[in-house]
Amino acid sequence: MHSPSRDVGPLADRLLAEFAGYGRTLVAFSGGVDSSVVLAAAVRALGTDDVAALTSVSDALPGTERDAAAEFCAQLGVAQHSVATQEMSNPGYRENGPRRCYFCKSTLLDAAREHAATHGFDTVVTGTNASDLAAGFRPGIRAAAERGARTPLADAGLDKEAVRGIARLWDLPTWDKPAAACLSSRIAFGVTISPARLARVERAEAAVRGLLTHRHPVRDLRVRDLGDAVRVELDAELVGPVRADPALAEAINEAGFAGVPLSVAAFRSGSMNELLPDPARWREG
Repeated sequence: MHSPSRDVGPLADRLLAEFAGYGRTLVAFSGGVDSSVVLAAAVRALGTDDVAALTSVSDALPGTERDAAAEFCAQLGVAQHSVATQEMSNPGYRENGPRRCYFCKSTLLDAAREHAATHGFDTVVTGTNASDLAAGFRPGIRAAAERGARTPLADAGLDKEAVRGIARLWDLPTWDKPAAACLSSRIAFGVTISPARLARVERAEAAVRGLLTHRHPVRDLRVRDLGDAVRVELDAELVGPVRADPALAEAINEAGFAGVPLSVAAFRSGSMNELLPDPARWREG
């Protein structure tokens, strides 16, 4: 087992105590470190019989993420339910304005509440942590709050560092997993979201990651669809070598971005927000 860099034992105990009174709990589970810690905590506090995971089947969630989520649930011994969310049917989501995450999360939490009611769950929880609450404009968090979702990480005052520390303490395989926002976050605000655009981004990221695996091992990677251009963002130290690699443009072109101007830059979470007229207002990640 890994040794945590800080004493997170009391923080883990505080998180487990948050589940008192939750009853049968349904965890909105994406497979990232936050929801993984919430799911593991729920199982530790309540037992596998009173906990289940709910994962969205959506064009915006890469297939590799769905597979990893299913494997995590199997290893934990907890039931996983999949629900096909219908965010693409919502004009507010397709139009891809700054409140896109509100419409997406509304769809997911509406589906989760319906599933919970049908299958006898008392509480729906999400992986929102204290760092998320401090990040400013997060319309997805608002949508979840409006639908009564509980946020045990945030309620226990656990920030991102604490969450990763607990994941490491419990030896969860996601403890050092890079952040993996949904595919729609790769598409510039104002550029209409469609299944084809999401699939193209997914193909491009898979192609670039496959290309770099043996040349320049990469941690953080995004392919940003800017509408009239495409930008590959990745670990800062790799920008130079990757920019000079002629195979990059070929991989991007074959994924569906042929003829689109290509640039390479250092990865920055939330960089798409900077394209908005007043970026200081928007902090959705």
